[in-house]
Amino acid sequence: MANTKKVTINDVAHAAGVSVATVSLVLSGKGRISVATGERVNQAIEQLGFVRNRQAASLRGGQSGVIGLIVGDLSAPFYADLAAGLIESLESQGKMVFLTQGGRNGEHMLQRFDTLVSQGVDGVVIAGAVDKGAELRDKADDSGVPLVFASRASYLDDVDLIRPDNMQAAQLITEHLIKRGHQRIAWLGGLSASLTRAERVGGYCATLLKFGLPFHSEWVVECETSQKQASQALTSLLRRNPTITAVICYNSVVAMGAWLGLLRSGRQTGDDSVESYYEKRVALAAFAEVPEKDLDDAPMSWVITPAREMGQSVAERVLQRIDNAQGTARNQIMPPRLVKQQ
Repeated sequence: MANTKKVTINDVAHAAGVSVATVSLVLSGKGRISVATGERVNQAIEQLGFVRNRQAASLRGGQSGVIGLIVGDLSAPFYADLAAGLIESLESQGKMVFLTQGGRNGEHMLQRFDTLVSQGVDGVVIAGAVDKGAELRDKADDSGVPLVFASRASYLDDVDLIRPDNMQAAQLITEHLIKRGHQRIAWLGGLSASLTRAERVGGYCATLLKFGLPFHSEWVVECETSQKQASQALTSLLRRNPTITAVICYNSVVAMGAWLGLLRSGRQTGDDSVESYYEKRVALAAFAEVPEKDLDDAPMSWVITPAREMGQSVAERVLQRIDNAQGTARNQIMPPRLVKQQ
């Protein structure tokens, strides 16, 4: 009985001893492929009876109308909002978006990139800080596929990258607290391995120094993005350092945990006047990772990094890249916005 199993591009890649992306490049006629490699792939195609489908034909003829989007972690509010802005903008231009996740630490990025190239996308957007950015850039150069990065922090200089200005955002929120009369300002949240946190803490420290205010390393507290952990961390911080009058929180989850910690600090005494004292004495400020309309009602100030606007800018950039692949790579920094709710 004849084998009726459909031959896939993966079968061709295995038979030719090359990657799926290389087979796709041979089918599309794009990229830098040696004559020998091209012959091996074509020989495997003929031997296996691989059908060059309409998708491959569209590649040879021009654009597919599909953009690949690899998000490190779609559960992160910032990247979810960025993806929404990008997809909305691209679809308004008549494009389709092929969305996949690369892993919180970028562990699947290279594999996902190869998959997108094999599907014949016109360009790829990487949303999220990745450890393999340089390798992805090289893969994109070899395949001839335009690549744009969108991230909360800068990790590559010589690529097309759009990101928020974390340092300026921290300067804005810190200066806001100082102008409200606070001189003993602490930091809560984020982990030391985070480049985003490092940039924000840098802006916070620089602003304290600019105004001649004290910086105490023990006032910069690491904390997972967890309301429970943030609440416990703030309670412990204030118990050890009762003179602190303001706290800057790494994100909205940490901020709400800190607010609960403030309430708990008063309630534990059983004295309503103490609860009121904590609420009035310690000001909270935070970096928002949701649109302004979705901010929590807790009395605190926010600095917003415009994720959805970033997504729209990324969409515009990748379309420009598709039309002009030889353009100079550039970094674009999106300015933050201060929202005073307290």
